[in-house]
Parts: sequence; structure tokens; C-alpha cells
Amino acid sequence: MFLEVERVFKSFQKEKVVKDLNFSLDPQHTLSILGKSGCGKTTMLKTISGLVKPDSGRIMLNGEDITMQKPEKRNIVYLYQEDLLFPHLNAFENIAFGLRLKKISESEIKIRVNNMIHSLELEKQALKMPNQLSGGQRQRVSFGRAIITNPSLLLLDEPFGSLDSGTRQRMQVLFKKLSAEFKITSLFVTHDLKEAVLMGDQIGYMREGMLKVYKNKTDFVNDPETGVQNEIEFWDNLKIRTGTEMSGL
Repeated sequence: MFLEVERVFKSFQKEKVVKDLNFSLDPQHTLSILGKSGCGKTTMLKTISGLVKPDSGRIMLNGEDITMQKPEKRNIVYLYQEDLLFPHLNAFENIAFGLRLKKISESEIKIRVNNMIHSLELEKQALKMPNQLSGGQRQRVSFGRAIITNPSLLLLDEPFGSLDSGTRQRMQVLFKKLSAEFKITSLFVTHDLKEAVLMGDQIGYMREGMLKVYKNKTDFVNDPETGVQNEIEFWDNLKIRTGTEMSGL
């Protein structure tokens, strides 16, 4: 297994936020994690990234124990819902930022960033400043900046939550494309049921600090706790009612 999280607990004061976190993830796979606000999803990601120290437990990444390692040593990138682009840098330079920190040669930066911009379908936006880009374009730049440094693990915390439905769908398709192209291993946190099913190779459901990871999507759909069956029933009933109303016209 590429990522192994074993018996991780995290409390703030007397409140247990993450309880007995246990799961593993294969390389080049995405585990999508569904859960309502306040269930502990963000604390879980911050613990894995090193931004929050666990009270107990162990986190292994590619065979190395990183439980107490500093965030900057983990080669993990955390993507928030907000794009957090540098406002004084254009799209090209935002994507190039991490490569410049690693002191990669200018010729190599140009090649890699231009290739990334092509993959992101942002050729016409390369020289634009963040305030000249749409929400979806800014999120693409944010993805490019994260992926171009070849992180071992990508953590996504509601990355499309602020986008309109059409842009969100396009970003979902793009993420799947980039995941395959750049061989990304990731945790994808969302409160959207459909998105969880679409994005993940595996699916987990988090409730009150506890994460349950399913063997397959069928088990996830059939578990009454996830709410999938209620969702299916709702749309089936709506279809029947709508059809009845249309037939009476």
C-alpha cells in the first residue's frame, strides 16, 4: 500500500474530532470521502498533511513513517476550496512557482509549465493575472501549480465547492484526466454524493469523526448510512410524479 493510516486519533480540548482512523490507499488511486460539514474530514486531511499533529496513531507514506514529520518534508500538497493564487503573478508564474523554489533551470521550467498549461487547456490564459480569470480557470491554475511539483500525495478539500454546477462538472472531468495523465494518488473530500461516486476509485463515508472505507461502490450504494438509497428513491418518485403531471396535461 502507498498510504497507510493506522489508528489515528485527534481531539481538540475534550472534543474527539477524528476517531480511530484506519485505511490504506494504493498508488495512482483516488479515495473520495463523503461526509457532512463538521464530521472531521478537514481535520483528517490536515493530520495527514502534517498541519495538525495526531494524538496517537501512525501515518505511513510509500513505506516511510511520516507521523511526526514536518509538513514541508512530506511531499504532500493540500488543495483548499479557495484557489489561493498569488495575485501579483500571472497564470504561468503561479504554476511555475514551486519549480522556481526547487531551483530548476529556466529552460526546464518553460517546457514543463507550457506542457502543464496545455494539459489544463489554458493556452490563451497563460499571461493573465488571477483577477482576469474565471473561477474555473483559477482552479485549473491551482491544480497545475500543485501537480507540476510531482507530489507523492494530493489532498483535496472540497476543491469544487465554490463553483457553479456547469464549471464543477468540467473540473471533475479535468481532474479525472489529470489523475491518469500525471499518475496522481489523492484523497478527495466532498459533501456531494454524486461527486464522491464520480471521483473515487474507492469511496469512504465519514460520520462523527469515524471513517468507513468500502470494498467497492456497490457496498457503498447499499449501505443505508450513506443516504444513496434515499437519493435514488427521491429521484424515482420525482420522475413518477412528474410523469403523472405531464400525462394529465
